[in-house]
Amino acid sequence: MATIHNVAKLAGVAPITVSRVINNSGYISDKTRKKVQVAISELGYVPNILARSLRSKRTNTLALVFTDITNPFFTILARGVEDTASIAGFNVIFCNTDESQEKEDNYIQLLLQKQVDGILLVPAGSNTRSIKVIQEQNTPLVILDRRVSHSNVDIVRGDSEGGAYQLTKYLIDLGHRHIAIISGPRNVSTAEDRLLGYKRAMEENGLKENIQSYYGRFTQACGNDLTRKIFSHDPKPTALFAANNLMAIGALRALRDIGFKVPDDVALVSFDDIPENLTAFPFMTVVTQPSYELGKRATELLISRIKNDSAPENQEIIFPVEFFERASSGGPLNDTKKRI
Repeated sequence: MATIHNVAKLAGVAPITVSRVINNSGYISDKTRKKVQVAISELGYVPNILARSLRSKRTNTLALVFTDITNPFFTILARGVEDTASIAGFNVIFCNTDESQEKEDNYIQLLLQKQVDGILLVPAGSNTRSIKVIQEQNTPLVILDRRVSHSNVDIVRGDSEGGAYQLTKYLIDLGHRHIAIISGPRNVSTAEDRLLGYKRAMEENGLKENIQSYYGRFTQACGNDLTRKIFSHDPKPTALFAANNLMAIGALRALRDIGFKVPDDVALVSFDDIPENLTAFPFMTVVTQPSYELGKRATELLISRIKNDSAPENQEIIFPVEFFERASSGGPLNDTKKRI
């Protein structure tokens, strides 16, 4: 088995230089770095990560614990995390909880046993148990995407309430008075905040009595089921607001299956975008969050905590959303337009 001394001899450098290349520490010229990397490749040298972590008390490993790996929002967010971590010399373990508190608890215990250097957590619900467990082990932590009641923690998220308000107000300005919203679980802050934004817009415009809100899960199946439920009785809304992209896909399919055209019969809008491969063309009117930048910023903040860089006390960084008007919302509603 090749050793660091074998690599150093083949590359014509000192062992400390090989160590610096492996650990990405200290200044090494590009020419020397390339010689060392070639020697490592030729010899098949594998650094002893366990021994190195025992010396440095670091594993150079981060974990991203998130709720739905199939959601394009989280897929892009995870890429932002991985790219940023890789540049800084960290590997990332990805853990998908499916919005399950039990899965989250199990993953947190496993990650702490493996002594990861820091954890990025998208909480499965409103329970703060995981936060307390992580902090009791003095493991750096950043909460992603969601608001939590725990004040002593860093948070990086999008403006869910503001984005929901903007979408609802847009529909009201088009003339809609009967607008329904389908949102996620009651114990998830993004679901609660998007419902709050919707209700605020409705109430400010004198439409409190017209509020139609439904909780479920942030999935296509739930979006489909809730939409069928909404349009099975009167009064039927003229516009539907899906509180995430997967619910919007389910809603769109349900409306088509039961014979309602979007946007001719029903306007449809979504929080977060739908990938182009799931629609024939950019179709859905949406507000979007900068998912890659969310992952990038959260990872930068976590690494700064790991390195004990000077930083303010715990931060809550809220990214603004961006509005895109497309075909699914239709034009202004008027008396001559077809009603369901």
